[in-house]
Amino acid sequence: MLNIGEIKGSMLLFGGPYSNLQATLAIRQEAEKRGIASDHIVCTGDVVAYCGDPEATVNLIRDWGIHVVMGNCEESLAQDADDCGCGFEEGTTCSLLSNNWYQFARNQLSNDSKQWMSSLPRSIDFHSVGYHIHCIHGGVSHINQFVFASTDKQLKAEQLAHAQADIIVAGHCGLPFGQQIGDKAWLNAGVIGMPANEGKESVWYMLLSPKGSELEVSWHRLQYDVVAAQHAMQGVGLSKQYCHALKSGLWPSLDVLPEKEQALTGVELNLVPLMLRRLTD
Repeated sequence: MLNIGEIKGSMLLFGGPYSNLQATLAIRQEAEKRGIASDHIVCTGDVVAYCGDPEATVNLIRDWGIHVVMGNCEESLAQDADDCGCGFEEGTTCSLLSNNWYQFARNQLSNDSKQWMSSLPRSIDFHSVGYHIHCIHGGVSHINQFVFASTDKQLKAEQLAHAQADIIVAGHCGLPFGQQIGDKAWLNAGVIGMPANEGKESVWYMLLSPKGSELEVSWHRLQYDVVAAQHAMQGVGLSKQYCHALKSGLWPSLDVLPEKEQALTGVELNLVPLMLRRLTD
């Protein structure tokens, strides 16, 4: 665990660069445009996955100097494991497609990059206007646990209690959402490396912005050079399905999605900002 202490000002959070160099360049430019320094930025893991530039994406993230949570992809690649450890059921489309990009990334990454991955913290904590915020990849105890908007609130409440946190910011599921649970909250910033299955090529990131004694949570679309990202994938022979998904905005498989999220395939996301009130002592 890494604790970066009390944060003054806005924090920018995003997940899943997924070897998408063009999207990673775009989020760095977005942070610079907003005047958000690297020590006020957290990535919730899976720097490397589906797309065509694993080593270059790692190098960009490291050069940028932001905080990064270990994702299951970092864990697996650091250990030179046989698969990505994403938690896909064996034999499903997601599982079969993942073998293509995982073996490519495994062969492309330098030993130095893999060693960096092994050094990443499994959680990053900070405080803002009275809130203890706990950033993880999947679940509190399981790095590859899928937690969606439709996931039972009680499970989220139990994990918040286990982490002794007021807010959990997680990644892994690939879909941005925010849910208040009593006076606490479970947030997902979304990912920048792959669209959110809503039929749009844009991707998502999240801001946490103090407003007096309150904390505003807002989600924002990010545009990037999708065609260049597709060309990078095509140039190294990666999966046509995920390459097509960058432009169509639709996932090639819905295996991991609960019924509620499956039913929202192709439906444009409308993420309303949350205003969280400071906890009283």
